[in-house]
Amino acid sequence: MVTARIFMIAGLGNPEKKYFQTRHNIGFMVVDRLAQQNALKFGKPRFDSEYVSTVYKQDKLFLVKPQSYMNKSGFPIQKLASYFKINISNIIVVHDDIDLPFGRLRISKSRGHGGHNGIRSIIEALGTKDFIRIRIGIANPERQNSVTGHVLGDFSKEETKFIAELIEKAADASMSVIKDGALAAMNSYNSI
Repeated sequence: MVTARIFMIAGLGNPEKKYFQTRHNIGFMVVDRLAQQNALKFGKPRFDSEYVSTVYKQDKLFLVKPQSYMNKSGFPIQKLASYFKINISNIIVVHDDIDLPFGRLRISKSRGHGGHNGIRSIIEALGTKDFIRIRIGIANPERQNSVTGHVLGDFSKEETKFIAELIEKAADASMSVIKDGALAAMNSYNSI
């Protein structure tokens, strides 16, 4: 008999409505897409998160959107993982990455925060970096002093044409980690 595993896919973002369509909220968008694909609705916030659970094949899956703002994402994720006994190696975090060109996707594990405050918070809260990340390229702003404005800004008109496809690809990559394992998912998606 196969033992059921428990996974968490946590998308990072900021909870206020004014941030919904910003580059920094692409993690929320991916988790929303996964919920939509599975006809799931998020319940009332608990553990400083909006989350919903489902069964995928024999595994339990939590879709999570921390509601504590990006730079404090770690505490809600740690609380949920602790309460539901989710192994850190089964936590998949989806987030924006300014060090990747727009639209590029990378799956990584046991990687440093790279200056991303949400990831820094998660590493601090979990006490380790041994979780899986789906990094979605939003490109670096031309002027280094405008990073905050870039990540908290809306996607450009040109970028908007590709957002739905990018979100779909990141959602598929997240599920591939669960279905095929992290290494196989990396081999499939990191070469694109």
